[in-house]
Amino acid sequence: MTGVIPILRTVTELRDRVRGWKRAGATLGVVPTMGALHDGHLSLVRAAQRDCDRVVVTIFVNPRQFDSPDDLAGYPRSEAADAALLAPLGVDAVFAPGADQVYPKGFATSVRVAGIPERLEGLHRPGHFDGVATVVAKLFGMTQAERAYFGEKDWQQLQVVRRMVADLDIPTEVVACPTIREADGLARSSRNARLTAEARAVAAALPREMTRAARAMRAGMPVPQALAAATAAVLAAGFDRVDYMELCEAQTLLWTDRLDSPARLLAAARVGGVRLIDNIAV
Repeated sequence: MTGVIPILRTVTELRDRVRGWKRAGATLGVVPTMGALHDGHLSLVRAAQRDCDRVVVTIFVNPRQFDSPDDLAGYPRSEAADAALLAPLGVDAVFAPGADQVYPKGFATSVRVAGIPERLEGLHRPGHFDGVATVVAKLFGMTQAERAYFGEKDWQQLQVVRRMVADLDIPTEVVACPTIREADGLARSSRNARLTAEARAVAAALPREMTRAARAMRAGMPVPQALAAATAAVLAAGFDRVDYMELCEAQTLLWTDRLDSPARLLAAARVGGVRLIDNIAV
């Protein structure tokens, strides 16, 4: 069913809608987003629709997960275009609250997950994952969804959410969906829209060199040597800086140089003033 999607602005509206669905015995899936939707988000919606009777997409640019006011101000906001993308899919509702609904006057609680957030992105974006954990916990409580859908592109974020759900006994199943990529391998991201044509041409070097490094490690090249070669190749391709390029245990995100258990290669690099992240299984 397609058509005009209800856009809910308040928690009261959302809960009234959800209460009716659950009274009818429907299961609910939620796709948390910050808007600026692309095919990666739409793949999450389709996955939710396959599993659940009703699907809500949340759109909220969460100020608590930005360490830079300029980055927050520059984050793309395109609610009308987002709703137009969702309409053909037949999404049951969009929850697009204002900040006063998520963080009302007197709000004084923060959710912090220890361990996983303290490396990689956590070192470069202090407080970021506290903001992520807090808003996701709130969205789970607001929606009361049975399942929530996240892309694997933000691998560290996915592990933070999984740890939080397990530790707090939140009855929402976290469903991971594969990263959606462009034809040249670049991971779909809302930040890609900020790349100039020149930077966009360079950007594909990041997944290309990560894939090459993963192949080399599987073939027996020592992990530090493979990572150093990938970092050098990314910089030589035109990236301004590589923040990190690390092989980690897939769940704990502790550094590893072994391939005898699930491992993930994670990287962050900057090109043309835009910071890109990516990860692949090794």
